[in-house]
Amino acid sequence: MGVGMSSGRRRGIGVGGGRGPSSGMLPLLALQVLLEYGRAGASRPPVTAALIAANALVYLRPGALDAFLPPLSRVAFNPHLIIQYGDLTRFFLSAFYHLSETHFFYNMTSLLWKGIQLETSVGSVEFASMVAALLGLSQGITLLLSKGLLLFGNEAAYYDQYAVGFSGVLFGMKIVLNAWSDDYVFLHGMVIPAKYAAWAELLLIQAFIPGTSFIGHLGGILAGLTYLLLKRSYSGPDPLALLVSGIANVVSWPVKFAQRLLRPGRHQGSRVGRRASRETGRGMWRCSVCTYDNSPSADICEMCNSVREDRDVPPRQHLHAGGNGALSVDEVRRRRLQRFDR
Repeated sequence: MGVGMSSGRRRGIGVGGGRGPSSGMLPLLALQVLLEYGRAGASRPPVTAALIAANALVYLRPGALDAFLPPLSRVAFNPHLIIQYGDLTRFFLSAFYHLSETHFFYNMTSLLWKGIQLETSVGSVEFASMVAALLGLSQGITLLLSKGLLLFGNEAAYYDQYAVGFSGVLFGMKIVLNAWSDDYVFLHGMVIPAKYAAWAELLLIQAFIPGTSFIGHLGGILAGLTYLLLKRSYSGPDPLALLVSGIANVVSWPVKFAQRLLRPGRHQGSRVGRRASRETGRGMWRCSVCTYDNSPSADICEMCNSVREDRDVPPRQHLHAGGNGALSVDEVRRRRLQRFDR
């Protein structure tokens, strides 16, 4: 939850996606993404790229999307409207809207850095599950905090506040990323443990950037802690990860099927000599004497009768398989030539 606004400033939200005159930060963001994903050896995490692209499309609203996407005033997170009318559009979509180019730029650069590290570490499916969980948890906890403060008589400050932005999820990602870190970070002149950096950033942002949603950022931090607690207490497979994996398999199945149709020769294979192509896979062992590739079940080389080095073969079996077990250099050379002439 990036920028928060009181109900009295609702008109300042506007009717579009919050995009004003460009300050030149969008080309800089695009350059950062291209450099990160284009450098040699880059892992190029797809979920992180998809999240940045989704946020960019919502912010820029190109072409027909401008008429299709609801205006920012329709999706801005407001606890009162969500609870009073069950407005799930505000609950889920407010995270993908940004109020200004600066707001969008800093959130996306943060997503680029945190997303690449987390997705590379845990995998794309697990990362997608994490983002979905953090989104729901951060929005839900923010809602509960706002309602709880209302019960204590603090209505104007939080319960009727409007907020948008992805930073609630980003605060949760920061908690997960630094949970087991023993490093220290330099933050505005202070050196603090990385695991407490999110808390320090919460206070600094609130002190130096007026208008930000303190309760939205706090909800993101608590969402990260809740996510870690749930992961530690549950040892089974992640149901969200299984759901994401199933959806990915269903979506990608037509593409894989088309690839199999377009490349049938890859699966038919061909026989070379007396060995089928399917026998050259995992488990084969190569004789150190004649370099012949033998089947996994064989303990004696089928070409030169040498004993497999990583197996202990009884002498009687060795003699039965290959006579005296000793071959001359000429005999090994003759059998090798015979093997390739087949």
